[in-house]
Amino acid sequence: MKEILNYLFEYKYLDRQTAREVLTNLARGKYNQSEMAAFLTVFIMRSITIQELAGFRDAMLDLCVHIDLDEYDVMDLCGTGGDGKDTFNISTLASFIVAGSGQMVAKHGNNAVSSSCGSSNLLAHLGYQFTNDREKLIEILEKSGICYLHAPLFHPAMKNVAPVRKDMGVKTFFNMLGPMVNPTFLKKQIVGVFSLELARLYAYLYQQTNAQYLIIHSLDGYDEVSLTGSFKIIGRNDESIISPEEIGLEHLNPEQLSGGETVEDSAKIFINILEGKGTKAQNQVAIANAGMALYCSHPENGLESSMAEARESLESGKALQALKKFVEASQN
Repeated sequence: MKEILNYLFEYKYLDRQTAREVLTNLARGKYNQSEMAAFLTVFIMRSITIQELAGFRDAMLDLCVHIDLDEYDVMDLCGTGGDGKDTFNISTLASFIVAGSGQMVAKHGNNAVSSSCGSSNLLAHLGYQFTNDREKLIEILEKSGICYLHAPLFHPAMKNVAPVRKDMGVKTFFNMLGPMVNPTFLKKQIVGVFSLELARLYAYLYQQTNAQYLIIHSLDGYDEVSLTGSFKIIGRNDESIISPEEIGLEHLNPEQLSGGETVEDSAKIFINILEGKGTKAQNQVAIANAGMALYCSHPENGLESSMAEARESLESGKALQALKKFVEASQN
């Protein structure tokens, strides 16, 4: 690692294969915590290249516990995190709305690193039992329309570096990797990113795959559709800027998206929205993100129809039922 660090400290860049090898060694415990922290810090202080990001992704997918769910046509809704906005768990909530609409979801997530409550923190608090057993995941998926993939159970690299990430408490390139390394190797995905620069990197890498995808970045810095302003979407054949009004929703203020200061606060907001007790702003942003996911899954239906489908799932209670069945199935 010392050679790699000295090389990087000279403002040089890793090629794809070297990046792959370094992350593989990291996953196998070949570096101490100080070395790992120094390595992660390099990519906080400068932009990551396409070759480096691709190499890190390759290593994560090489080493992951792969779960084949192709027959279920699952999709993922996942943000990079690290936008520093401390919103409620929007993509996780949207995942249950999507599942309630009939599109199966294999949600990939983790505990919080730079926010108060990650998707894993939330779902564990609600009683979900994490597993990487394929048969159990399929059972949960078939009963509720959604299963959850807790990253440390599928990615040894994440497990090894978790204490370092927690101590550092800031976004690292692992935030960038999370959405790209879903262990089901799924073919449909909506990805939120915290910067336009990262959106471009993602667009280049996703173009090399056969996935159906939408990359989303709110122009004021959110890694999701925040409705606090216009947002950019990038797909295989689509790149545009959309305002809240264009999808029939209102312009929101950042304070309306607050996630609370504790896991308990976040869970209360989450359940309130699903039970029909959310604020108008909370409902709208959940519908916006679920609607974009449904549009990604079936673009032929159009944006207006996709938003209406998401709204119906939330307001009818189908999304809440998906959550209840999801937690119950995981515990049996």
